[in-house]
Amino acid sequence: MVKIYSISVLLAPPSQTSTVLASASDLSQFSFYQKGSVGEFLAFFARTVVERTPQGQRQSVQENNYTAHVYNRGGAEQLAAVIITDQEYPVRPAFSLLTKILDEFIAKVPQSSFNNPSSISFPDVQVYVSKYQDPTQADTIMRVQQELDETKIILHKTIESVLERGEKLENLVERSNALSAHSKVFYKTAKKQNDCCVVM
Repeated sequence: MVKIYSISVLLAPPSQTSTVLASASDLSQFSFYQKGSVGEFLAFFARTVVERTPQGQRQSVQENNYTAHVYNRGGAEQLAAVIITDQEYPVRPAFSLLTKILDEFIAKVPQSSFNNPSSISFPDVQVYVSKYQDPTQADTIMRVQQELDETKIILHKTIESVLERGEKLENLVERSNALSAHSKVFYKTAKKQNDCCVVM
C-alpha cells in the first residue's frame, strides 16, 4: 500500500535545531488512541533527519515501516522539506514533490515570517498530503511511463484480438507487400526453429 503519512517544511540552519514552519499529516489508518503518539514520532523523525542532512543534499532514511525523504535546500532561506511515507512510495516522485513544495513555500510565504512560525499560513501542505497519495501525480515522468505501459497493453490486446478472429500471423506475413522475400523467409525459418523447441 502506497501511503504518505506526513509532509513538513522546516527552517534548518546548519548546526542548529530545526523548526517546523508548516506540516500536515494523514493518520487515518491509526486508531484515535494511536494518532497522538504516531504524530509526535513523525515530527521527531522529520526534525532528526533534517538536522542530519547537509544543506544542498537529498536523502531517504528508513525507520521501521516508515521512510523519510528529505531535501535540505539550504541557500538564503535555509529551508528543508520532509515527506514521510511507507516503504513502497517511490523515491523519484517523493523528491519531485519536495522540490515543488519548497518552490511554492518560498513563493507564498515571506522569509520575514520564518522566525515566527505561528504566523505562517500554508494550507497547500494539507492539499499535497491528500493529492499526492498517488505518486504519479507528483512525477510527470512516472505518469508518462505509466501511459506508455498502458499503451503497450492496449497494443498487445489489439494484436491478440486480430489473431482471435481466425487470421493467422503466417498468412498476414505471406500476403504482405511491405515485407521483402528475404524477410518472409527469415520469419518462416525463425517460426520453425521456435516451434521445434516447444517443450510439452
